[in-house]
Amino acid sequence: MNRVRSAAGAALLLAGACQRAPIVPPKPLCPTAPCALDSLAPLLDSAVAAGAAPGAVVAVSSRGARFLYGTGHIALDDPTRPDGRTVYDMASLTKVIVTTTLAMMAVQEGRLDLDAPVQRYLPEFRGPGKERVTIRHLLTHSSGLRADRPLWRETPNADSALRLVNATPLDTQPGARMVYSDLGAIVLGEVVERVLGGGLDRLARDRIFRPLGMRSSRFRPPESWLPRIAPTEYDTAWRKRIVRGEVHDEKAAWLGGVAGHAGLFSSAEDLLNFGEWLLGRVSGRPEGDQHPAISSSIAREFTRRQNLVPGSSRALGWDTPASGSSAGSLLDPSSFGHTGFTGTSLWIDPSRDLVIVLLTNRVHPTRNNPRLGPLRVAVADRVVELLQRGPLR
Repeated sequence: MNRVRSAAGAALLLAGACQRAPIVPPKPLCPTAPCALDSLAPLLDSAVAAGAAPGAVVAVSSRGARFLYGTGHIALDDPTRPDGRTVYDMASLTKVIVTTTLAMMAVQEGRLDLDAPVQRYLPEFRGPGKERVTIRHLLTHSSGLRADRPLWRETPNADSALRLVNATPLDTQPGARMVYSDLGAIVLGEVVERVLGGGLDRLARDRIFRPLGMRSSRFRPPESWLPRIAPTEYDTAWRKRIVRGEVHDEKAAWLGGVAGHAGLFSSAEDLLNFGEWLLGRVSGRPEGDQHPAISSSIAREFTRRQNLVPGSSRALGWDTPASGSSAGSLLDPSSFGHTGFTGTSLWIDPSRDLVIVLLTNRVHPTRNNPRLGPLRVAVADRVVELLQRGPLR
């Protein structure tokens, strides 16, 4: 599925990073003019021109009105301008859009108890002290599991990789500290599959994507989607090629492209659909029968800061605003959001009825690119500042 399969091809892309084609003049997609968020366009243009990513898409929903703007190129060797339908590797947004949302549904249906031990649902999750690890610990990254391990080097296949994850010993006592853990999210994905009966990809399709009209969202996208999928990195770990149309995260790739921590592909338009739905659930607004049914009390529980570990900003699956985070400094403390390593982010502010999406492939062609962090903060703050002056339309 990947167009570039050699180190030589990657070298050409790396050289091209220093010779970016001129940025296409801004063409804001706000449905009416003038638009309160039009000045987001030059902010994104300048960031892309400075190398924050080959291209970027910002999408905002403010009280139901939408703004969307894309700039740059989908890839260094593809001049296509990204837009609301461009498909990006969501990376760790998978944790909240899929795994956390399915966990909410399982709690809603009485199939999952947040304070029950993980071993009740996943008996093979064994080792000293693991009997005290709860579902809430997994969701707040306070289980005691380490952050990561190179499954693709340590195991011969996906089944043995899952066995290794479940056998990984705890580094600390459950609840003692917050360590952002992909391993914990993989375990939670296994739990969700057990209690809801099916693979994460099918569960997400049937319970989230189809009901919400997220037509550009799925694990393992088909080859027909390739022209509108933004490529990610030249994988130096084991694939030895530019990754396009398959998950960037090495662990998720080793697990077959479907995992609790990564693997989802989606678009800005789809994330607005998801964000508006979840915002409605948190706010207690009634939704039509076609939407997943989540009570406002459960939605609020999952999106509030848990304070399980002193000083931690973690909600259940979600994160909340903190000093130096991608939320910036102006979002309300009730806000919740998450980022993805590939260059994706989603923040939702219930107090303002606001959803902010920023999608980039900042790891293309290499992850050695620290320029996106300031852009995430700037976008969040600029959106709030502009909307304080007046409604989107």
